[in-house]
Amino acid sequence: MIIPKSKEEIELMRESALIVSKTLGMLAKEVKPGVTTLHLDKLAEEFIRDHEAVPAFLGLYDFPNSLCMSPNAQVVHGIPNEKPLEDGDIISIDCGTIKNGFYGDHAYTFEVGEVNEETKKLLQVTKESLYEGIRQFKIGNRVGDVGFAIQQHAENHGYGVVRELVGHGLGKTMHEDPEMPNYGKRGRGKKFVEGMVVAIEPMINQGTKRIKQLRDGWTILTQDGKPSAHFEHDVALVDGSPQLLSTFDYIYESLGIKSEEENEFKKV
Repeated sequence: MIIPKSKEEIELMRESALIVSKTLGMLAKEVKPGVTTLHLDKLAEEFIRDHEAVPAFLGLYDFPNSLCMSPNAQVVHGIPNEKPLEDGDIISIDCGTIKNGFYGDHAYTFEVGEVNEETKKLLQVTKESLYEGIRQFKIGNRVGDVGFAIQQHAENHGYGVVRELVGHGLGKTMHEDPEMPNYGKRGRGKKFVEGMVVAIEPMINQGTKRIKQLRDGWTILTQDGKPSAHFEHDVALVDGSPQLLSTFDYIYESLGIKSEEENEFKKV
């Protein structure tokens, strides 16, 4: 069952989402060769708690850390460890918080040092597919419209769209209805309603769409060992149109990047 949020609740959710955004912005300066993902995880937990929030992933379904850290061929749900990042790596950092009883949850795939052009293209197209999906999150559309837009953009570039892992509704629990696949058919699935909040999160592989899981019970990898990218935003349906609750602006500020990609989805 979809749980619409009032405008007051959406503003509380924006607070939760923005703590995630600020955490990712802080981490952007720290992601570099030689740094361990466990070190980044500790920095994030301290930052989140300093902002009067709780790390949402820590203990969720028994997950052991505050961040999901997934480098290179890891798609999602990687567990932080002591292995240093290397020049040319990419790493998806997925972060969640709880504040005011509501969850924030989004992700960004970072470049580590100098990344090759083929991998840069994967990241760019995956992020583009996120915004293609968000544009379809509007009154009159359905879940399949978002999935179709993401799938079409990614597959037009020859990439594999992961099927087994999906976006989701968001609110007082981490995973609410509806599930938001990154593939689908136009006009199919649950109808969007005013006030709903979802996490849209394309997981796109450079090669095959097929995945496998490590014995740790968490880490998901591409079956062919090629890189995977993951970008995620929290989006509310306000006055019939998509409005971002999260932002990558703090990341871009840290990295000295100028971007207007989010302007069409920001609160007026």
